[in-house]
Amino acid sequence: MLYSRRKFIQTGSMLTAAGILSANKLMAGTNGGINNFGLQLWTLRDVINENPKDTLKQVASFGYKQIESFEGKQGIFWGMNAGDFKKYMDDLGMKIVSAHCDINKDFEKKAADAASIGMKYLICPYKGPQKSIDDFKKFADEFNAKGEICRKNGIRFAYHNHDYSFKVVDGQIPQDVMMDNTDKNLVDFEMDIYWVVTAGANPEAYFKKYENRFRLCHVKDREKNAAAGDGDASCIVGQGSIDYPTILHTAKKCGMEYFIVEQEKYANTTPLLSAEADAAYLKTIKI
Repeated sequence: MLYSRRKFIQTGSMLTAAGILSANKLMAGTNGGINNFGLQLWTLRDVINENPKDTLKQVASFGYKQIESFEGKQGIFWGMNAGDFKKYMDDLGMKIVSAHCDINKDFEKKAADAASIGMKYLICPYKGPQKSIDDFKKFADEFNAKGEICRKNGIRFAYHNHDYSFKVVDGQIPQDVMMDNTDKNLVDFEMDIYWVVTAGANPEAYFKKYENRFRLCHVKDREKNAAAGDGDASCIVGQGSIDYPTILHTAKKCGMEYFIVEQEKYANTTPLLSAEADAAYLKTIKI
């Protein structure tokens, strides 16, 4: 992948996930759940390269209606051109709404391609910790410029956070600096709720403080016994410590439009079984 992400842990056993999935399926028939939720394909990074079409077909069978892609070895569209990828998504009953990408390479072409198939967002996935708050101010300027390119093409630009942007630098919170110094008409934000919680911040407080600025979110749960600040603690949604029914209700009230599952760690299961179990849980949440 084109940017740094934490290494995941995977084991061969499927028994735990199968049990969780069965329990979740019993709950999935309740009314009022989130109907149009998505999957960040980074969740499937170790299996999708072998056969993207087959993997995407399985994703659709789990109930996902949207996907968020990332820029891997086969590009945002997994070896297909934009038009062919959209056609395949249409055939599966899904839509690609957004993609994480390298914003420093061929960005104008990426924006044009995304717009040509009705995508909504191109997203900067990672910048990394910085030594000075001025670096984050420069990022804000960069985001405004990328946002203008997206605006001209009829789509939107967004930034996806990790924990580092919620840690104090030079007496200020970098996330606040980036949000305060970007034009709301050009730049939105994708909150990775897991990383906000990992950093010790309050997702609901940020939704309220910056109403209508967070338009996408990553729904990723955190192990109940995880140590404070431990970043390697992703688990199946609904099995961890994050109160998603409450948080997502607040998110929706504050302008959230896209709810996108992501999982980075697969203890006792596989990426596809995790994605299936995550989908089953999302169907039960009433917001």
